[in-house]
Amino acid sequence: MRPGSPVSAAAAPVEPAPRAPFAVLLPFELKRTRYAAGPRSIRLLKWGGAAAVLVAGSAWAQARAVPLPPLEVVVKWAPLLLQGFAFNILISLIAMSLGTAAGLGLGVGLLSANRALKRGSWATTQFFRNVPWLVLLFCVMFLVPYQVTAFGLRIPLPDWIKATVGFALPVMANVAEIVRGAVLSVPLTQWEAAESLAFSPRRTFWRIILPQCLKRMTPPWMNLYSLVAMATVEASIVGVSEMLTLTADVHSSEGSRPELFAPLYGFALICFFLYCYPIDRLTARLERRFHVH
Repeated sequence: MRPGSPVSAAAAPVEPAPRAPFAVLLPFELKRTRYAAGPRSIRLLKWGGAAAVLVAGSAWAQARAVPLPPLEVVVKWAPLLLQGFAFNILISLIAMSLGTAAGLGLGVGLLSANRALKRGSWATTQFFRNVPWLVLLFCVMFLVPYQVTAFGLRIPLPDWIKATVGFALPVMANVAEIVRGAVLSVPLTQWEAAESLAFSPRRTFWRIILPQCLKRMTPPWMNLYSLVAMATVEASIVGVSEMLTLTADVHSSEGSRPELFAPLYGFALICFFLYCYPIDRLTARLERRFHVH
């Protein structure tokens, strides 16, 4: 057959048309448009990426940092914890001063010849002596307002002041009992001798009896102060930033590691022991000196 004949053209094989390449295999080409990043934007992206790498590296380094030993943690936070301990001492001193002043008057009321005053003083003393200190502290904290207005002036009452008043109330009742017991322990011959010298009962009490009661009241008063100083840690339950509250904050800031619990709270225990133990020894010494039994 001749090449140009129709039969030879039909019998010739037909080559398939070339297929378009897959889109995923096409080379990526970044076309520059008016939104494309210029040299300045590229520099900003580079610096931003470097900063992100530095921040991530710093965070990783902190996460991988070796924690401080417990003793070094205590030394590191000791100044802050001692400031909280000083605040505990301040609360105890103010509460003891207020309670002593009020308890002296309440104790005199217990010895009064006026029946109404005596009964009222007795009821007040028994109530505040037999109420748990923590319950009384909660009552004062939540019943006393945050501020009072007097003569057009707004006087704020922070939590530590209300906590101090809450501790002063049981101190008042216990001091009243101390005063009553000390006065009744004075021999009756002292009253009779004063009466023979034409002293009035009031002058006898304030100038003869009460001065003799001071040495009898001092040892139990000091024991009461030790109890108040140790009880001030209860103020942490109502939100006062004293030593126990700061200890819990330090423990949390150091990752709440279990091995730090005993050293931190042991440091608080040692501080209170070193403060209260000399008071106990001084109380025993005064008892021997004054021959109070």
